[in-house]
Amino acid sequence: MASEGDEEKAGQGAAEAGAAEAGAAEAVDPKVAAAIAAAEAAGPADGGSVRADSWIWAVRLVKTRSLGATACKGGHVRVNGQNVKPSHTLRVGDEVRLRHEGRERIVIVKRLIRKRVGAPVAVQCYVDNSPPPPPREAVAPIGIRDRGTGRPTKRDRRELERLRGLVEGGRPKPDGR
Repeated sequence: MASEGDEEKAGQGAAEAGAAEAGAAEAVDPKVAAAIAAAEAAGPADGGSVRADSWIWAVRLVKTRSLGATACKGGHVRVNGQNVKPSHTLRVGDEVRLRHEGRERIVIVKRLIRKRVGAPVAVQCYVDNSPPPPPREAVAPIGIRDRGTGRPTKRDRRELERLRGLVEGGRPKPDGR
């Protein structure tokens, strides 16, 4: 029969092993950890909130804050299913849906930051539930012309339009009479 002291030691060992596994699962580069700490220091106080346009810019979902504001105004940003204004305040746990560059990004706010940070730190601030982007082969390439070939002729332009699916191919030529 084990004594109470043995049970405590076994319990501590299991707790330490669990902490070591958790640390290994979330092993973060020391530089990234320092950047996260700096971002959190610049972020809002406990229970605070951040503007929607500022947050989507800070976590690098859009290139500029003005693009974030424009996306909000245009109805391309939804928080918890509602269209939001740029000044809408975000809280931890909110679901943000952003339609940008022909793709929908679905993220859940994990950490609030106000200042733009590097990509490794930005990834730590949200959980990405977005569908994967379509493969490059699935996206039809736009007709590319060789350098120095000059302007496309009317025939070349029609072929490009057919490739892009803008015109139904094989329309009869109108009579010149």
